Parts: sequence; C-alpha cells; structure tokens
Amino acid sequence: MSQIQKIGVIGAGNMGSGIAQKIAQEGIPVVMIDTKEEFVQRGLATIQRLLQEGVERKLFKPEKVTEILSRITATTDFSAVRDADLVIEAVFEDKAVKTDLFKKLDAICSEKTILATNTSSFYVREFAEQINRPDRFVGLHYFYHPAKNRLLEVIPHAGTSPETIEISLLAAKLHGKTSILVKDAPGFAVNRFFVPFLNEAARMLEEGIADIPTIEEACKQAFKIGMGPFQLMNVTGIPIAVHAATTLGKELGLFYAPCNMLKAQMEKKENWNLDGPVDESRTQTVSDRMYGVCLGVSAALVDEGVATIEDTDRGAKIGLRWALGPFEIMNRIGIDKTYAVVEAICNKYPDFRMPELLAKQKQLGKPFEFNFVDLAIKDGVATLTINRPEAMNALNEQVVAQLGSRFSEAESCSDVKAIVIQGAGKAFVAGADIRYFVNKIKADKIPDIVAFTRKGHEVFLKIENSPKLTIALLDGLSLGGGSEMALACQAIVATSAGSMAFPETGIGIYPGLGGMLRMTRQVGPALAKYYVFTGAPINAQDAKDLGIIHKLVNPSEIQAAIQALVSEGRPDKYRSRMLPDKFKLLADMFSAACVDSWLAGKIPDGVAADVSAKTQKTIGFKAPLALKIAAEIIDQQQGKSMTDAVEIELGALSKIFTTADALEGLSTAGRKRPEFKGV
Repeated sequence: MSQIQKIGVIGAGNMGSGIAQKIAQEGIPVVMIDTKEEFVQRGLATIQRLLQEGVERKLFKPEKVTEILSRITATTDFSAVRDADLVIEAVFEDKAVKTDLFKKLDAICSEKTILATNTSSFYVREFAEQINRPDRFVGLHYFYHPAKNRLLEVIPHAGTSPETIEISLLAAKLHGKTSILVKDAPGFAVNRFFVPFLNEAARMLEEGIADIPTIEEACKQAFKIGMGPFQLMNVTGIPIAVHAATTLGKELGLFYAPCNMLKAQMEKKENWNLDGPVDESRTQTVSDRMYGVCLGVSAALVDEGVATIEDTDRGAKIGLRWALGPFEIMNRIGIDKTYAVVEAICNKYPDFRMPELLAKQKQLGKPFEFNFVDLAIKDGVATLTINRPEAMNALNEQVVAQLGSRFSEAESCSDVKAIVIQGAGKAFVAGADIRYFVNKIKADKIPDIVAFTRKGHEVFLKIENSPKLTIALLDGLSLGGGSEMALACQAIVATSAGSMAFPETGIGIYPGLGGMLRMTRQVGPALAKYYVFTGAPINAQDAKDLGIIHKLVNPSEIQAAIQALVSEGRPDKYRSRMLPDKFKLLADMFSAACVDSWLAGKIPDGVAADVSAKTQKTIGFKAPLALKIAAEIIDQQQGKSMTDAVEIELGALSKIFTTADALEGLSTAGRKRPEFKGV
C-alpha cells in the first residue's frame, strides 16, 4: 500500500476548511483549494480561529498551532493537487458543479490519485461514471464539524477497486477518523435515520401531537442526547434538513419527504422557538413515535445491506453522539416493544413496510447479538480487528469470547501463517470495560469477574502459545488489558502512535491479565513494578528500546513489517537482554528494598531528590492495597511456570475486588480523582 503523503481538499467553506484542519492536525500535509483568493483566505482564517480556540481551551500549545498551519497550503491553483494521493471534494451540493470539478481533477491529477466526494445528497456512482478513473473514486462523507466529529462514512460504488477502499480506510485512520463502510444508497447510513428523526418531530408538531418543548424533552430522554431535533435544526440549519428530506423523499417515497411545516419554517427564515413548559403527559407518545421511525428506518437500511447493525450503531454514537445506537436501544426496550412501535409507523405510513430483520428478530424472541471482532484473511495473514471504537475497543465478556472464537477459526486455517490482532479507530485496546466491573461489584458477583478474567487468560495463553505467529499491531493507545493482550502476542509491530500503560493501581485494582507477569519476564521485576506503581506510559520508541516492540514502522510500512516477521520466524520475546541506561535508574528506584519504602509512603535512600519527589506524588494517588498486592504478586510469580504464575494473579482477584478502594476507583474513573482509604 502506497504511503499517503499529501491530501487535497477542494472547497474552503466550513466543511472543506474543517476537513483540511483535521488532516493537518494529524500530521499530513494538505492543500486546500477554492475558486477565489477571498474564499481561500476566509477558510484559512476559520482554521486559525478554531485552532486559537483550541489554545484557549488548552487543547493545543501555540507552537503546535504553528506546526499545524505549516502543513496547510491554501491556494486557488488546482495544479497544487496534481501529485496528491487523495483529493476530497467539499463544495456545495450542486450536481453539475461537482461533476465539472471531478472532470477537471481527473485531467489534472496523477494516475495514482484517488478522488473522493463528500456529497450527502447524490449517489457516489453518478460522479464516478463521468470520469476516467471510476475504480479510484469513492465517497467520504464527513460529519459536522469535521475537525471535531470522529465519524467518517466510507462509501464505495460498485466499481470502486478493493485497493481504493483499503487506501481510503487507511486515510481515515491516519487523520483520526473512525470509519464505517456504507453502501452507495440514499442518505447512506446515518442520515437515512437521522433526517426522518428531524422530519418526524416537525410532523408531530404539525399534527398537534405535542409542542416543541415537549418533543424536545421527550427526544432527549428517549435517545439520551443533549439537544432535541428542533435545537439541532437551529444549530445546523433548517434548509439543510429540508434539502436532505427532499432528496430522501424523491428516492425512497413520501414517508421520507419533508412535511409542510418543515418547509414553511425554512421559508420564514426563522429558527424554531424552543421556549415553553414541557407537557409530561405527552412525552411517552412522542418517544414511542420517534422510536418507531428511527428504529424502523435503521432496521430497513440494514435489511437493504446499506450498513451492518454494528456500524449503524457506531454511526449514531460517534457521528450523532447518541448514548446508545438504534439496535442497542432495541435491545434495551425489548424486541416486542420495538416491533409494536415500528408496526404503528407502518400502519400510519402506507409506503413504509415492516423490515424483515425486525420480523425475524421478533420470531426469535431475543435481543440482537453484536459482532465486535472481525476476521479477514489475505496473503497468508489473518487479521483480527477488535471493532468497538466507540468504547476504545474495551474488553468485555462478548469481546473476549468472540476473540477466542475468531482466533480459533484463524488458527485452524491451513493457509494462515500469522495472526495479527489490531484495534479499530485510534485505540488498540483501552483495557477492560470498567462498567462491567462496577456492575458486578454492586451486584455482589465477584466470582463472575474471576471467571471473566480466567477466560481472558485462557485466550491470551492460546495467543502466546499458538503454532501460528501471533502479532499485535500497536498503532494506537493501549491501556491495562490492551497492553496485556499485546504482551501476550509473540511479536509486536508498532507505529509511533502506539503506546502501553498499566493504570490499574490508580483505579483501585492491579493488572490482572498477565501484564505484570509478562513485563517482568521481559524487563525484570524492578522495572515492571515501576510501570505498575506509577502507571507511566511507555511510548513506542521506549518499548522498542526495551525490546518489547519488535518492529517500529511508519503506517505505510505495516504490511511489509508483518511479512518480514513471517519470513524471519517467531522471535524470542523472553530473551535475556540488558536494560538501556535511561531505564536503569527507574529499575534501581524499584529494587526490593526501595519498594518497601514506597509502600510505606517514604522516599527510598539514594534516590535523587527531583525524581523521588515526583514519583512519591504519583504513587500517592494510587490505591495502597492495590500497590501492596501487585508487588506481592510480582514477587510470588518469580521462578514459577506460566500456568502457576497465572493462578497466583487469579488467586488475588476476589481480595482486590471486594475492597472499598476498588469500587471507589472504578466508579470514579474518568470523572474525578478517587479518594482511597486503604481498606
């Protein structure tokens, strides 16, 4: 796969400038083009303003802004994208204008260049048919604001080549987007159910079902969102809602067409008035109708093969910031309730029919099951992708069970020489699902936690001992269980975005999936204790210097690195090695004698004052019992077989999860600093 060295964006309006900004923020040179210099400068000023707001919010340092802006070339010269790897069109929704633009780009750009449209109204294929590179044409549908919203719909048409799809998905990942693969269909995936969400709100108002404040509140409660449909239309623009509904109506029928009140509000050129009291007696009626529309449309689009149930949910959660996706909502309210509210919509609108998917699920009488681990096999390499980016690929019972099942499937394939494990989105795996632990503690079901952890160990040991070469592709954040999974693999390939950390003692527990054990076998007990006690991150370069990472490469070199490992054979990850000098100080600070001092809240003798004060402060924020138990486990595991060492870890789980500190740390994680009592 060719390296993406340069991306072009055509259009310097809000969407185009936002796309260009995001690309530059993620380290990729970008050319932003518009037809007039004043448009170009306005787009550049918008980027500068947003970046300055980032500085004020302490998201960026001033020097970072300078660095980002240095990657942006803003011009009216279309030849500046001649050698771009990808050019994204982000001009206004006019079919003729877009078509002329793509013909112009087709003539200017090099043979390698992929052309992409950000259209939300037209078929991708309609533009691909007008140029000489239909195989290198794709839809990339961004969501507002593109510099902040992580979702990207990748929309191939029937003639898009597999390589173009692969490069498009890589481009999405490289500029920080979570992509979902969507069929070239009206509304694609997210707008297919989101536009009816807006339109139905106006219909209920038109019919006198409820007033605006009541509809707003009912929707906020039903979908657990911060803004209801009318406020959303005020923010994004009522004409956009009308235009999108008109397009869907023309393609799919009257059910999707804009209601009269929505069109009238656009003609008045006024925002909706959100003021007034909420009529609680009407909220359930509103909720049921909105559920019927959104859940019914979501099931219909999956029926048609537009997207999977998992990607439909991701679209809602990542793109629209819903707390739950449509299919998760269906599971929460129950399939019988779902069928009933959708049936009511079918009865109301003759051109909307009950989706076959829902009819079958009602017959089954059980919740939808989600797939979180994908398996793909190519050129003798099986790739397992933990695909739960909205939760940073956190491990739960379903993910671990599916990982074990998919791994066995890959391992049993005679053509497979290596099995690669990676995470979707920007994270590798951000540990175990903390909510799972909290719920089990509160339900007094600690044995379930032990059983879940034991299953995780079984899968990790299978990965570690497989006759196939197992490789962790660490090209994003990994925490806790994610780092432990990477260490369980026989080799690690990483990019500079990869990192590892063991933050568990800061949330009242200890690394329970072999992280302490496998770190100790690679870097020794003292340095392992340093990372467990402090939770300090290990960046990719440090992990490479420590011998934990076997190949550190650029994103474009990942596949070559994997094939090289296959050719070289399994490395000895537990080989004897010398610690680099910069890590010896850290190891010395956590020798057996020093650990006792740290646990007692004292600074060990002989440790430099500047380093010791910082380390003592860091350790002071950790759970004392978790630190003590972690140190004991690391000591007890010395000289034991892998099987016996794992049992030592498992043996202390009940003790740690019944502590008040564990519940405190897990319950407050990500919200506030926990207050540990040491009991």
